[in-house]
Amino acid sequence: YNAILNRQQRELLDETAMPEALSYTQVTAALERGAMLVDGRDPDEFAHGHLKAAINIGLNGRYAEFAGSVLPSDVDIVLFTDVGQEIEGKNRLARIGFDRVIGYLEHPYDVMIDHPGDVEIASRLTAVEFTERSSSVAGLQLVDVRNPGEVADGVIPGAITIPVSQLPGRVTELDPARPTVVYCAGGYRSSVAASLLRQRGFVDVSDVLGGYGAWVETVQSA
Repeated sequence: YNAILNRQQRELLDETAMPEALSYTQVTAALERGAMLVDGRDPDEFAHGHLKAAINIGLNGRYAEFAGSVLPSDVDIVLFTDVGQEIEGKNRLARIGFDRVIGYLEHPYDVMIDHPGDVEIASRLTAVEFTERSSSVAGLQLVDVRNPGEVADGVIPGAITIPVSQLPGRVTELDPARPTVVYCAGGYRSSVAASLLRQRGFVDVSDVLGGYGAWVETVQSA
């Protein structure tokens, strides 16, 4: 996608231009038309409360890389960020050719307070909690979203391996009705993946804090 864009004549990016402030009514209408809501907060903050259908791609991580991996290139994007990060979110997406940011949600925390029915909490399990509970959960679906080179060093037994960059195209390999736990190496990618699955209609999704490394330490210390 980027290679094609690089061969085209395009306007220069104005990195000082603020994206448009959107009311919740405008954001809701945009989502109904097919736009995607990208929440740029850190995974832990996102987990404490976020708008339903939001995909968590933290600005403090490899934001552009994973946005390019999981977001379609042909849809409008609405940003949910902390105050002062709106331009950063827009610019980092525009640098990889994702220049359809139509705006950001104005007063996002007030919106969540005013619309509690549209807010959900993301389940994040410590490695100990996952280890203790996994054997008692019927039909558990475990998904490893690390890259092949990482998977070569070992996986949690029973895990389905789908790199996060492949998840949008392979989501049909998973059952949205089964309880699902996602893990990566540390917790950033698993939050991206878990939020994407929720946005796709998965009903019970958790991710593992500390990822595979934390699980290994838990097993070794048991």
